[in-house]
Amino acid sequence: MDKSRRKELQEQFKEIKTYMGITQITNTVNGKIFIDSHNNLKNKWFTLQMQLDMGRFANLELQKDWKEFGRDAFTYEVLDEKDTEKIADVKWELKMLEKQWLEKLQPYGDKGYNKPPREC
Repeated sequence: MDKSRRKELQEQFKEIKTYMGITQITNTVNGKIFIDSHNNLKNKWFTLQMQLDMGRFANLELQKDWKEFGRDAFTYEVLDEKDTEKIADVKWELKMLEKQWLEKLQPYGDKGYNKPPREC
């Protein structure tokens, strides 16, 4: 690949917008949900499925159910997304968005895979 073509492709890549957001994985067998935040939603479901298929997902309870029920028993949904270009502090913004969704959906215990917030 010549240098001008390479530079053109690099510039195109820089122009691609990225979106951060909150996602929900739902177990359609037992109704449990998992809420998570991501600083880049592009191809996120594909990445999460790969982690779960390989047995390397951080949430052990969700991982166990994935193995038991299989990939077809789960759905993925983006609950909230924002253009990262307009956000000064992506980490803080994601934390606040995730907190709102966790408070709203309460995905703990029998309702979900998330761990309840610690009491201060």
